[in-house]
Amino acid sequence: MRYEAAAALLPEELRRAALTLPPPLRFRAEELRLRAGRPMTALTGEEERPLPVTVTPRLLEELCDRAAEYSRYAAAETIRQGYLSVRGGFRLGLCGTAVIKGEENTGMRQLSSAVLRIGREKTGIGRTLAPSLFRGGRFLSTLLLSPPGGGKTTLLRDLVRCISDGDGCPVRRVALLDERGEVAVMCGGVPQMEVGRRTDVLDGCPKALGIPMVLRAMNPQVIAVDEITRRQDLEAMVLSAGCGVGLLATIHAADRRELEEKPLYRQLLSERVFSLAVCICRQADGTRAYTVEELE
Repeated sequence: MRYEAAAALLPEELRRAALTLPPPLRFRAEELRLRAGRPMTALTGEEERPLPVTVTPRLLEELCDRAAEYSRYAAAETIRQGYLSVRGGFRLGLCGTAVIKGEENTGMRQLSSAVLRIGREKTGIGRTLAPSLFRGGRFLSTLLLSPPGGGKTTLLRDLVRCISDGDGCPVRRVALLDERGEVAVMCGGVPQMEVGRRTDVLDGCPKALGIPMVLRAMNPQVIAVDEITRRQDLEAMVLSAGCGVGLLATIHAADRRELEEKPLYRQLLSERVFSLAVCICRQADGTRAYTVEELE
């Protein structure tokens, strides 16, 4: 199971404590959170459940070494950005003392907190949705909308897989810009998550820089990105739309009404870059429902 696999990445003292979480809660656990001087906790939905171990700076340093496969130098670039992609499809977020040179953060020392995200693949959740994103064999640029924690990244990953493999929909070449390393979770150049046979992954690159790169180099039919947050992202997407490439992207918003309340996203709608929005709603039983809305 994914929880047990995540626990296996921890130093032994932390692993034993993690495995005291009752099995029914392990299935719901989204993160293991570690703060120096505090008990380790497991995030299950909205609740952090304390586990019977106190985190120390030594344990945080050991965890970082294990996640980096004892080569922090090789992982220095992502550590500088505050995270590590871990073999098996996990992601370790890091906090500590930033090492600043000029106006740039060049590293992290004296670790004080870490978050081990338990990424879960839900292969097949996009299969019935994917056909509705095409019209006459043409992919319509689509936004995936939900509040934080609503399942956008999980759905994005499986839709990329569906489109790339032709699972329930026409086959397309996909370029995935995984700026934060959360969709494909690249490790040693290999995706740790299933993103499809015809997907090319550009990992760790800002979207505004990466979109022109893949347009020039990879000849994609669809470009997929997680979380549009900056005006530069939007400008790069307008460029790719002008080249006839479909777009699949996520945004933190509950619905179209919330999009229209934010200046950046109002511009996105006015540019008519996207044709469809998929609103993700978490139901009482924890499952997600998807509603497709026309934007044009």
